[in-house]
Amino acid sequence: MGCALSALWNDTAPRGPSYAPLAGDAAVDVAIVGAGFTGLWTAHYLAEADPSLRIAVLEAETVGFGASGRNGGWCSALFPASLDSLTRLADRADALALHRAMRDSVDEVGRAAAAEGIDAHVTRGGTISLVRNRAQLARARADVDHAREWGIGEDELRLLDEGEARTLLDGRGTLAGLYTPDCAALHPLRLARGLAESVARRGVRVHEHSRALRLAPGRVETTAGTVSAGTVVRATEGYTAGLAGHRRAMVPVYSLVIATEPLPEGTWDRIGLARHETFTDHRHLVIYGQRTAEDRLVFGGRGAPYHFGSRVAARFEREDRVFAALRATLVDLLPVLHDVRITHAWGGALGIARDWCASVGLDRDTGLGWAGGYVGDGVSTTNLAGRTLRDLVLQRETDLTRLPWVGHRSPRWEPEPLRWLGINAGLRAMALADVEERVTGRPSVVARAVQPLLG
Repeated sequence: MGCALSALWNDTAPRGPSYAPLAGDAAVDVAIVGAGFTGLWTAHYLAEADPSLRIAVLEAETVGFGASGRNGGWCSALFPASLDSLTRLADRADALALHRAMRDSVDEVGRAAAAEGIDAHVTRGGTISLVRNRAQLARARADVDHAREWGIGEDELRLLDEGEARTLLDGRGTLAGLYTPDCAALHPLRLARGLAESVARRGVRVHEHSRALRLAPGRVETTAGTVSAGTVVRATEGYTAGLAGHRRAMVPVYSLVIATEPLPEGTWDRIGLARHETFTDHRHLVIYGQRTAEDRLVFGGRGAPYHFGSRVAARFEREDRVFAALRATLVDLLPVLHDVRITHAWGGALGIARDWCASVGLDRDTGLGWAGGYVGDGVSTTNLAGRTLRDLVLQRETDLTRLPWVGHRSPRWEPEPLRWLGINAGLRAMALADVEERVTGRPSVVARAVQPLLG
């Protein structure tokens, strides 16, 4: 594509300090595996609540190396599992409590970043989801009706007519839109690196280039030594399958992203996003975008294949076919960008549990804690996980520890080749469903058949 094969975020975030690798055996109170958002938020809230705790964060690569430093920069109230599916875990009131906690988490991320002096370019403009064909319009109306059945009002989710939608984002073919205020755009790697510096100032030991091999009650075995700890927290998300005994716990699925050169004000006048709204549309194969603080447009989406055996590798982050498709999709949505230069292209692995439900928990008998399965909605959910793990580790009974995702155990994924066949077939089916709906204007038969398998 003639652009940098690196994340825009990596090129536009202060470098920050490096953190020494683990050098031999060590003993702490809490060992956290993974220096992404889950691990860093957990360390932050624990160190804030009890400065006497000895806490170590172990990272196989560098701070924010995984999805935390590569995502599209959405901090939203979206939770991977629907309200209806949450009622399989708890009652209606508990499902709504988790919904409210996610809304609060969007505010908390901004509040905590500001309190720690982290300039993560947090701008709460909400999300506009464009509706671009009749099938999408039917789905958007159904989404609003469903929200109202749950008592969610217009202050949280509103159906926009064509004029209102185009005022926010003038996408080609727009018929309507959905708007929610519960999302902020931010610079994710600035947030991750800022959190690492903050927890280090509080006395947390951060170790980069310290790969965990195995987690067990009371210890983490790494390439450089064994860390003994009363509590061990797994915060590895898309890299979980690389831990011994976790091959089928979480599958890594790649999401790829492109970024434009900075756009002039006249171009933004034609596009919209005046309040830095994040944006998507109502297709099945997810797309997402934002206007950055330096007036670039960041645009990403699914479509990269799942790799056999839950493998992750740097070469999987470049899929020229997907990058080309992303550019074509962006230009189709916003024709004004036809000649705009794409300066960055990158990708990363996100984690998906078998039932598509994120979870957080701590087994008091073993001292093993975990959080993950965010399905790409982790920027805010990780914050909720960090505060919840703080309360669980400190043995506090709180509103957070009573939320229905706490203690949930997702089933294991099927063995290969079944999961390779199933996941890639599902991705292809969603792409075909979008084509079907564009052509027919009717809700996709393919999507209705496949959706139950995708949570």
